[in-house]
Amino acid sequence: MDGLVTNIALIAGVGGGGVAARNIVLTGFAGLVAGAISMGLGEYTSVRSQNEQVEAEVAKERRELERNPVGEARELAEAWASRGLPRDLAEQVANALRSNPEEALRMHVREELGVDADDRPSPWTAAFSSFLCFSVGAVVPLITYLLGFDSLWLALGVGGLGLFVAGAAVARFTNRRWWVSGGRQLLLGAAATAVTYLVGRLIGVGAA
Repeated sequence: MDGLVTNIALIAGVGGGGVAARNIVLTGFAGLVAGAISMGLGEYTSVRSQNEQVEAEVAKERRELERNPVGEARELAEAWASRGLPRDLAEQVANALRSNPEEALRMHVREELGVDADDRPSPWTAAFSSFLCFSVGAVVPLITYLLGFDSLWLALGVGGLGLFVAGAAVARFTNRRWWVSGGRQLLLGAAATAVTYLVGRLIGVGAA
């Protein structure tokens, strides 16, 4: 979706400025490459930073378990009891975990941080996925130019169709009507496209 909206709006802006079709294609592919790299790097940095933060919290929790195992067991038991587990049973399980420090650490991290210390996302997978998905979306509004057509409106129409299809596909996971989800995405993308097109027209007219 990011690739679709970004490149549709981008080619609408430069197309609105009155540039030739060849320059629109060049701009579109430059936007594709720059956007895909930016998304990939951003996603890598985000996931890597998140993992490093979790690692720091896990290390902190490990130190607390080593220094005060009784207090940490009591804290874990209270968390379970607050969720409806009988206090006696919660204390029994929490104290039993003290004999297995690694399992106790996993349970504390899960309860206090809401994450699984052994199941963290790969920053490389996230980066590659973002790069690929952005590229696929960004190439859609350029398809007509690659096929030999030089109409900006045809390219924007294909891009709009891509937005609608992508929005409708999302409806499978949200239990919403497909045409509502598709129409909403099309409307949002059209708004972004209209703004950049008007900016292109103003700059193009001013430059002339």
